[in-house]
Amino acid sequence: MKTLQTTSLKPFHTFGIEVDAKQIIEAHSAADFMSIWRDHADEPKLILGEGSNLLFCQSYDGIVVLNRLKGISVEETSTAWRLHVAGGENWHELVRWTIEQNMPGLENLALIPGLVGSAPIQNIGAYGVELNEYCEYVDVLMLDTGDISRMTAEECEFGYRDSVFKGRLKNKAVIVAVGLLLPKVWVPMIGYGALSDLAHQSDLTALDVFTKVCEIRNEKLPNPTIVGNAGSFFKNPVVAKSLADSLEAQNDKMPRFMVSDNQVKLAAGWLIDQCGLKGFRVGGAAVHDKQALVLTNLEGASADDVVALAKHVVDTVQAKFGVELEHEVRFMGATDETTLEAVCQH
Repeated sequence: MKTLQTTSLKPFHTFGIEVDAKQIIEAHSAADFMSIWRDHADEPKLILGEGSNLLFCQSYDGIVVLNRLKGISVEETSTAWRLHVAGGENWHELVRWTIEQNMPGLENLALIPGLVGSAPIQNIGAYGVELNEYCEYVDVLMLDTGDISRMTAEECEFGYRDSVFKGRLKNKAVIVAVGLLLPKVWVPMIGYGALSDLAHQSDLTALDVFTKVCEIRNEKLPNPTIVGNAGSFFKNPVVAKSLADSLEAQNDKMPRFMVSDNQVKLAAGWLIDQCGLKGFRVGGAAVHDKQALVLTNLEGASADDVVALAKHVVDTVQAKFGVELEHEVRFMGATDETTLEAVCQH
């Protein structure tokens, strides 16, 4: 456990906004987490990985705990590799390492920012693949008892960018490790978007897919070390098929993906783009000029700038398409998580 001398949160979240915490502490073990929860029982606490899916709407009036749990172990069977990965490991570096070790499966999830421990919370996904397809279990530390228990993937209640860790276990548990099962029989997932370009390659490898995913993401998404951002700001909305049909009749090139017989997922980035919002600015915050799904800290943006920009995007898409966008990025208030709607009411 290590208490940092700084209270500035700017280096610890990818939006890079000037906000502070009361105190910042690194946790290197489950025991560290329990000590912090015991010693600061009456103060608000926020567990932070790399802050890559977070917008601080104001300074945090509590303790920010940085997850620094490390370690990877592998068990090989005749049919699969089983990985046990500590929650504080970097997700993309894990994906890179598995490809280098000839253990394919995670390549579509390359360059998703954040830590391994954050991946199940969000049930991260990209290019037709979601974490839950490879997640075997999640080890959680219960903060009220100090017990560590293993939850099956089914018990995690994974959904689209959702899990039990956003619901009844929110603020009650720390993900200390994730178990991943990578089958030895590799089936490339290249039917989504620009990855379909690889379909004509006869000797396709997981490294090829990994490289292509990195190329696409680097081309479309700004590097947060250069331009502050939190990746995809909004979820792709799931709407009634009747609404999707109506919109498609007016927009024949509208991307759509069937979720069920009567539900369709739309591309939030496409909806925002059709509203002509690429490059639109509020103060120092802007809609990214190459990928409309990303809001950026272009030039010394304040939290208020980003909130106002997000509100404008939501209102504009609602007015044009009758579709309400929901933010994928977590909004953090002074003591607890909040929402765009709640912030805008104040």
